[in-house]
Amino acid sequence: MGTKIPAWVDGTLVPYGKLEAHQHGLKHKAVSVFVIRGMNILIQQRAMGKYHTPGLWANTCCTHPDWEEASSVCTVRRLREELGISGLYPEFRHQLEYRADVGSGLVEHEVVDVFLAHARKTVEVKPNPDEVMDTRWIDYHDLQAEVARHPERFTPWLKIYLESYADRIFGPDLIISATG
Repeated sequence: MGTKIPAWVDGTLVPYGKLEAHQHGLKHKAVSVFVIRGMNILIQQRAMGKYHTPGLWANTCCTHPDWEEASSVCTVRRLREELGISGLYPEFRHQLEYRADVGSGLVEHEVVDVFLAHARKTVEVKPNPDEVMDTRWIDYHDLQAEVARHPERFTPWLKIYLESYADRIFGPDLIISATG
């Protein structure tokens, strides 16, 4: 866990250990990506070896940029590293901040740059088993219904995104993508 991420300490952005940032509940930078195809969203089930929220379903890709790494560069890198996806260049949609208990005394207090990528054709997905145990495409409305029925199966941040920020993240893109 030697990775240094951008975190705020006493109001100043500094390189900080990822695990330590979560242990201390420090506000830190993050990125989240949603890959959509028509009305479907690619979601991932986090690997059981993850140090928080193992086995829970999340958006396509969520991570922390390395110190001094641009969010847009991070999204392309992590899509490749986590899911084996290449050739997609997510577009910035919204910046948001949330704080959530993720279990085991860890807190995600994130300033998140959220990105959206359109998969216009079949996307080859080759999950890295250290990061992802499963993936699936799910209709946006079915995802909303499943999260409402079984919230315990999903990460806190995915629930926050869908409940409070869906319009800002997806806007008309799902409908346009489904008809285009």
